[in-house]
Amino acid sequence: MDAKTLDAYERDAAGYAEDWHTQPTDSELREAVRSHFHVGPTADIGCGAGRDTAWLAEAGFAAAGYDASPALLAEARRRHPGVPFEQAALPELAGVAEGSFQNVLCETVVMHLPPEELAPSLRRLTAILVPGGTLYLTWRVSPGTGLRDEHGRLYAGFDAKTVRDSLGPHTVLVDQEVTSESSGRTIHRLIVRTA
Repeated sequence: MDAKTLDAYERDAAGYAEDWHTQPTDSELREAVRSHFHVGPTADIGCGAGRDTAWLAEAGFAAAGYDASPALLAEARRRHPGVPFEQAALPELAGVAEGSFQNVLCETVVMHLPPEELAPSLRRLTAILVPGGTLYLTWRVSPGTGLRDEHGRLYAGFDAKTVRDSLGPHTVLVDQEVTSESSGRTIHRLIVRTA
């Protein structure tokens, strides 16, 4: 995880949490999850303040949220008591066992990684899935390789081919560039079924 990005989230976790919880619901994300996820243990990697984790739990998935930011995790626990949230950061995801999830949601997280951490992070996301598990992955499409916003958050630019190549020999179910209903930003969406 990029240190400056993590620091930005730590400094204003309450502000980010409020912003995310007041954004419009992303119905395309929810429809994609309903269409491609199977009932079973589900990880929300980079869960932030837990909005999507809580929805997954309400939708019948045994959901747990993981984030690198202790302050965001505190917001998640406050807003969604009863939903499990744990600290873990890409690329290692320390403490998360291989083959332990049927589904992994990683919504607009990987663009915060330094480029050299992208491939190992993607390999780790698929490694924590069972065979035949599903990875839902999106990232914000950004020009360049290392843009930062006014808060210091990294928005690394990389193309979809780089991501697909790093994921390995898994089946791509969805590969599209869309406008996020929540943020209004252009994102790339990949849904992958593990071999």
